[in-house]
Order: sequence, then C-alpha cells, then structure tokens
Amino acid sequence: MARSARAQEEIRRFLDIGAVQVAELDLDGDEAVLRPGPGSPPVTHGEVFVLVRRGGRPVGTLLGQVPEGADPRAVLVERARAECGPAVFGEPGEPPFTSVVVATRERAGQLARALDSLLAQDHPRFEIVVVDNAPVTSETRELIERKYAERVRYVCEPVPGLAAAHNAGLDAVGGEVVAFTDDDVVADPRWLTELSAPFAADAGLGCCTGLILPARLTTPAQVLLESHGGFAKGFTPRTYDPARPPGDEPLFPFTAGRFGSGANMAFRAAVLRSVGGFDPATGAGTAARGGDDLYGFVRVLAQGHRLRYTPYALVWHHHRETWRDLETQAYGYGAGLTAYLTAVLVNRPALLPAFLTKLPRGLAHARTLTAVRETDAVDGTGTGTGTGTPGDHDVRMHPWPRRLSRLQRKGMVYGPVGYLRARYALRAAVREKAAQRAQTAPGTQTAPGTQAAHGTQTSQGAR
Repeated sequence: MARSARAQEEIRRFLDIGAVQVAELDLDGDEAVLRPGPGSPPVTHGEVFVLVRRGGRPVGTLLGQVPEGADPRAVLVERARAECGPAVFGEPGEPPFTSVVVATRERAGQLARALDSLLAQDHPRFEIVVVDNAPVTSETRELIERKYAERVRYVCEPVPGLAAAHNAGLDAVGGEVVAFTDDDVVADPRWLTELSAPFAADAGLGCCTGLILPARLTTPAQVLLESHGGFAKGFTPRTYDPARPPGDEPLFPFTAGRFGSGANMAFRAAVLRSVGGFDPATGAGTAARGGDDLYGFVRVLAQGHRLRYTPYALVWHHHRETWRDLETQAYGYGAGLTAYLTAVLVNRPALLPAFLTKLPRGLAHARTLTAVRETDAVDGTGTGTGTGTPGDHDVRMHPWPRRLSRLQRKGMVYGPVGYLRARYALRAAVREKAAQRAQTAPGTQTAPGTQAAHGTQTSQGAR
C-alpha cells in the first residue's frame, strides 16, 4: 500500500473511533453503586469504560456494552462480579505530613478543578503549593488569592520548564513527603493518603507512584491513547528494589517509564533533595520536551532507594483531545525518553558502564514490544489485535497509527540534542538573571558560576 493511501486509511480508522462513557462501580455491600466518572453525565446505553472498586479501592477496569433499553447498573454489575473477584486489603496506615505541588501555566480553569479535588482529600495533614511557571498573565495568582488564599500557597517560578517548577515547589514545602500532580487531573479523595502512607511503612522507600485513569473518553484521540494503556500501570501493587532487580525489566533501572508518571508521584522529600531534585533542563516547557519525572525515578533508584507503585492512589486525567495533540505527545514522549537518559548519564557518569552492559538485552526487549505494536498498526480489521481492557498496561483495542510510531522514533533521535539545547538555554537564563541582579545592586559583585535563577540550584544539570 502506498504511503499516502496508508496514511488516509489510518486517518479513516482514527476518525471512526467512537466515544466511550466513563463510570465507576463499587461492588461493596448488597447494593453495588454505579456512578459516572468525574464530570461525566449519567451512564446510558453504549460502550462504557468502568473502574471497578472494592472497599473504595480500585481493583480493575472493564469495557462493557449496555444494550439500548437495558439497566446500565444491572448489566455492568453482572460483568464486574464475574470478572473481579473478592479482594483483601490491609489498612494503609498513618500517612506522614505531606506537601502537594501542582505546577501550572495559564490554565486557571483546569487548575481550579484540580484544586477543588485536592482540598477534598481525606489525608489528616497536608499542604498544597501551586507553582506558576513562567506566567505571562496574573490569572493564576489572582485565582489563588481570590478563591484559595487561606488553603493554597502560591509560588512563581520565572524559569520555564516543568522540572524548574517542581524544584521551586520542592524548595517551598515542608512535608516529609512531597507529592506532585498536574493541573489537568481530578484526584480521588483517598489519593494522597494512599500515595503517602507507604513511606511510613518502609523507611527505605524513596518514591511512590499511583494509578492514572481517563476522566473522559469523548474524542478519538482520547480513546486511542487509553486503548494502548494510557498512563495506567495496572492494578497490582509492586515494589522496585535496586538490591533485587526485577527479571522482567532488562534495562532496570533505566526503564523508568514502567514505574509511573509525573501526574501521580511522590518522593521522600529528603531523598529527592539529596539527589539534587529534578534536572531543570528536562521536562515540558524546555527543548528536551519531557523526561523530568523519569529522571527523578532513576536518580532515586540509583541511590539505592526503593520505588513502589500502588494502584490504590488514583487520579483521573483529562487526556489530550485532538490528532495534533497526539502527534505532539508522541514526539515529546520519544524526545523525553532519550533526554532523561542523557541527563542521567551526564549528571551521574558512574551509571554509564551499567547502562551499556544492560543495553543489548534492553534493545531486544524494546524490539519485541515494538513488533507487537506494529502488528496492530497493520491490522486490516480496524480493531487491533488486543483483547484486553483500556486501563491495563500495553493493551491495544485500536491499531496504533504508523505516523505516531515514526514521530516517537524521531523524538528519540532528537532527545539528546534537545537536552543539550535546554542546558544551554538554562545557563543563558542564569547569566541574564545574574546580570540583572548586578545592575539592581550597584557595588556588589556576582561570583563566577553563581546560580542566580531560582529552581536551578537543585540540579547538577544546571552547572
């Protein structure tokens, strides 16, 4: 098939993807409760993506079809009880004092929705800090002052980039644990307790990540992304221990994308500070395009601390909505992947021998996974070869377009260059800030190499 014809066929398949309703179903008690997902209308007939809970905790997802005229609750409860067996949980324990950092830029409407959900957390003792990253308007500051002044602290970080914003948040907080999430999420009321409690139970834990599910599946782009796993990492808790590397992760700890995502992560604050925070030359808003969260995971693991994934710490994420968004995201993911690896090796050269030793097996593993996705991409049925449920990791319900795979590979080639460009831009920003400070303080002298831009002091990547 000619490339143009193949591209047209991919576009046709993409546009044929229909919307899916989002709901949650709690199976506790005699009367199971079916609720629409955050911001969704009541469930009706058609396809429904359902989060199944037991005891309030997420235990799985299913994709159900409700016939016209049928009772959605009855149909979905029957499916869920057949597929999701009983679950036994331990109590999460008493969580430590926790700080929540939300980085944002010019998205006050989304931010307000996220903050409302964060202020409804059942955690006994926490604080919230909003970091306004390189703002061009006062909209975010005014929102905080008008609606949240007594409950949310506002910090402005002029240096652009998600990692710089997170470092500014880390500098500002006082919690034993610092949790990070995005301005486009709705946090489950138990999210912060479930994400922070593991730190009290394990003194060697440096990081914890949680479950991310779609808040809406209304556009083809949202459904396609989620049908290929989205941001979810499954429903089985798992601890990654550098003292006992997992056999199914041949590039461990460099396979950081398997551990979690930046929209739902927490660190022991002292541990994150000890590794220098996040590299400010990584992350969205920089030439590196991403990778700041992955950098943090690897640095913590490389220092000997454990990382835990818990599906009980849930946030609902508003996925990007358009094909163009997916193109940007695919390229950015590829770039962020190799940018963070470059950052890790630049800032921690001692890891290079271990990385090179693991690389051959890791590449073979990656080719295997890519082959599976490419098989879906050429599937002529338009339905893909996967038979699992959206929300599981690496599940394919629709064929993945070749163009997105190509863009991700192009991004991977660009990533190291993007990281170096971001480092150069950061140094230029530091020099400019130093010059401004010198001009406003006559008679003072700035020492060579002084870190003048807030948020750059916490990473070797800025030096």
